[in-house]
Amino acid sequence: MDTKKLCALSVGRVGAAGLFSLTTLSFHGDISLIAFPLAIVFSAVTAFFGVQKVFRSGETRFIPVYRTLLQYLPYVLLISFVLRRAGQFGTPSVLDAFSVLFWVVSSALTLVILRYLNPKRVEQYFVGYKVPEKKSRKGVRLIVSEAVSWIDALVQAVFMVLLLNIFIVQLYEIPSESMVPEFLIKDRVVVFKTLSGPKFPLSNIGLPYLKKYNRGDIVVFRNPHYEADRKSEVKTFLSQLVYMISLTKVNLNMDADGTPKADPLVKRLAGVPGEQLMMQDGILYHRTRAGDEFTPVTEDETWAAWNLNETKLSLKKGIQQFPLSQEDYDAMLDCEEQRKALDITSASLECRSLADRFRTLSKQFASVEKTGTANISQNDLAVISLVRTPMGGYYDYGLLSDRVTSALTYKLLQATDGVDWFGKFMTDWTAKKINFNGDLYAEASFKLNLMIKLTFGRLVVRNLELLASGLQPSLWASDAKRLDCFVQAQMLSGYILLQDRRNMPVFPANDAEGNPQYIPDNCYFMMGDNRFNSLDMRHSYDEWLAPLSAFDAYSVTYYTNMQPQYVPRSRILGTTSYRFWPFTRRGVPGHTGK
Repeated sequence: MDTKKLCALSVGRVGAAGLFSLTTLSFHGDISLIAFPLAIVFSAVTAFFGVQKVFRSGETRFIPVYRTLLQYLPYVLLISFVLRRAGQFGTPSVLDAFSVLFWVVSSALTLVILRYLNPKRVEQYFVGYKVPEKKSRKGVRLIVSEAVSWIDALVQAVFMVLLLNIFIVQLYEIPSESMVPEFLIKDRVVVFKTLSGPKFPLSNIGLPYLKKYNRGDIVVFRNPHYEADRKSEVKTFLSQLVYMISLTKVNLNMDADGTPKADPLVKRLAGVPGEQLMMQDGILYHRTRAGDEFTPVTEDETWAAWNLNETKLSLKKGIQQFPLSQEDYDAMLDCEEQRKALDITSASLECRSLADRFRTLSKQFASVEKTGTANISQNDLAVISLVRTPMGGYYDYGLLSDRVTSALTYKLLQATDGVDWFGKFMTDWTAKKINFNGDLYAEASFKLNLMIKLTFGRLVVRNLELLASGLQPSLWASDAKRLDCFVQAQMLSGYILLQDRRNMPVFPANDAEGNPQYIPDNCYFMMGDNRFNSLDMRHSYDEWLAPLSAFDAYSVTYYTNMQPQYVPRSRILGTTSYRFWPFTRRGVPGHTGK
């Protein structure tokens, strides 16, 4: 290629850069004002040294300067692109498209020109030009020269890596144990992004979506629990840039509390478009428009990890936290078996019997002064999760604790409506005809609610029996019937702690008429493999009191964060392609065995 053609390419590049600069014009009084001056000034300086000095004036001594400016031009224009979109007001998609088009053309021409200006080739196209020999420097000049050289290499490397991270491939370090045993903390993986439709920062313009995601894919995606407004996206982009410049030492991607954001996330793709999901007793079910029945997702059983105590020894050594001991896991299974075996008809009879027994016993306390209505709140009915103390004991499991049941016993005796409230609490549900319509989660939650009610009712009635017998409350602790109830209470309270990790209601929920809804096209549902230690797309980051069963107006309550959501394809960054660290477990991610 002769110099005339190189000059023509340079002129074309100047035109593309100039048009790009025009797309960064802003008339808003914010940071976006900086975009146009930065783009146009740098483009003009590059054009001056290239077209004017090197090609038209033939001053070849400016070739190194021109080459250096060209090397930085794509990055400076990219910064201008981000700055233009970092203000309070967005840009139209059409403008984004033109900006990206002119950036691509300018960058492509820049690469072509740089190829011919390479020190190994440049002498072929510029007659008489000699590549300057490296000057011998000493002292301060040598130090400054080397420092400038290193800074130049570092800055170019950072921006090159940034482009690679955006459009081709990125390295991630696993920060949590949500994907145990597949990934352990500090595992490092390569994520391929090109097929996942990467976009230019702060825009929706980029490569097309080519990847078809399947159930079981391990994907990296933006955390939908965080705001995705312009301000947050700008902060995320800048924090990523600083993170790379500081060689991963400075992370500015923090939430309002100063805690590093869990963003992006690495999870398993568990639900695909066109499905309605449900999880009960650790089994994931699905159905589609093709059938009304929920059937198990058999593939999910191959990677869902419920009992880490059974993990193979080579991986077990690297696990930092075991959510359940084998004893706790067995207690959970025992609770589920008891719930499955619960006969609703028999439970109805016992609930009525307990209500009648309470009414009969309360007549013996007719002389007790009435202090008002019972006024039982959601907090009063809350089943607090079982807590183990450092000494191995248990304390305060809410509605089923000795403290609460004893206090509520006295409260009901002293209330004008205490007997009526207890009767409604125990039996109101028995007058209703309940049809779960194949909803295993709703049925299981209803039965669990009944098990808790029965245990509470037995305790309250037993308390009244002991009061009627004249036995002092200080001696109640040794009563065998109460002790049996508290053994059951411990099991139930322990299960409530696991309710939102072990199970999931029908998702997406049916509409108001009961018609099934399905995951929309180009949307997916993700969970971590370590189901008891994964705050994933099943959960909110907030917690609130909610009824355990929607089929009982007097349901017990528990603290829940269950709020399933699907993730749009646009938030998926890529799939984990290769684990390169630790070296002993390198390879393509797949289920590593439990």
